[in-house]
Amino acid sequence: MYRWIRQFLCCSLVAGCSLANPTLAATELKPFRALYESRLDIGMPLQVDAVRELRQQADGHWLLTSTADAGIAGVLESTHFQVDSNRIVPHEYQYHRKVLGKSRDAVLSFDWPNGRVTNNVDDKPWHMDIPPGTLDKLAYQMQLRLDLPSGQRKLQYAVADGGSLKEYAFEVLGSETVSTPAGEFNAIKVQRDRGDDAKRETYIWFAPDLDYMIVKLWQIESDGKEVQLLLKQIEAP
Repeated sequence: MYRWIRQFLCCSLVAGCSLANPTLAATELKPFRALYESRLDIGMPLQVDAVRELRQQADGHWLLTSTADAGIAGVLESTHFQVDSNRIVPHEYQYHRKVLGKSRDAVLSFDWPNGRVTNNVDDKPWHMDIPPGTLDKLAYQMQLRLDLPSGQRKLQYAVADGGSLKEYAFEVLGSETVSTPAGEFNAIKVQRDRGDDAKRETYIWFAPDLDYMIVKLWQIESDGKEVQLLLKQIEAP
């Protein structure tokens, strides 16, 4: 059960409308603070609250933080990045997880002049070469928000994840009306494309009226258990 809780915490800290028209102007990032509630199917009741907050720094860069707390387990993630010509450029990603008193920490520092990232996991740093445009596990979500208004059906991102460079692929399925504790939203439904043989399914709903903020996330694990995250409240940053 605890393994599944860790998976949920990681993915939950994973953002009348037709699909976006390519002629529309790109969405702009705006500060926000959003609260989410979870609905879990693990054979026992478990309440997990999640908070995502985006703030702009004095130097014009951005800081996105994502937290989840289940009492016996918690995760804190953050990414510090800038936006250059509608492209997210990450500078540092931090991850802290604590489950039943055991913790794990990771820091990714991006060195763009030399085209590499330093991975420091539990105080054991090492380097990895990366191509231009590489993102971290939170920054790609911001890039997805910026790209959705273009009307593209297929989206792919290179992500520094787990000590390797991975390709995250997404497919836009269409638009749906989504009911959440924060209200009803017209949203764009996006599926994570893990390949034909994948045993996990992930769907994310983004609301154009909220600058493509995530209003719902639904994931089916390989063992059939489900995760659902719903927008609960939006607060002033």
